Amino acid sequence: MDLKIGMKVHGVVTGVQAYGVFVDVGDHNQGLIHISECQSGYVDDINKLFKAGQTVEALIIDIDEYTKKISLSTRSKKIDETVLSRTNPQRLKHIYYWTNYRIDLALLLLLSIAKVG
Repeated sequence: MDLKIGMKVHGVVTGVQAYGVFVDVGDHNQGLIHISECQSGYVDDINKLFKAGQTVEALIIDIDEYTKKISLSTRSKKIDETVLSRTNPQRLKHIYYWTNYRIDLALLLLLSIAKVG
């Protein structure tokens, strides 16, 4: 399976640590859901949210091009295609999460709030 940023994946929790959750996403690929990406707001006890063997649906938010480490999120399970279309095609395989993706998601959130209100 060729994994890309923005894909939804189903996986099985293989381990729960204080800092996040390790998820087997198939084909011998393992990703990490950092505690800050588990849910919106403060996470008091990550063990209340996830258990080993649990099936989860997550969004791939980053793949490090050198180490191939996969960052996952269950907090934001959908991505607007405009986020990917505004990205330079040469960098499409590696979107820098903390700059491009976060800013675009914040803008999308603000726009959706403005439409509702």
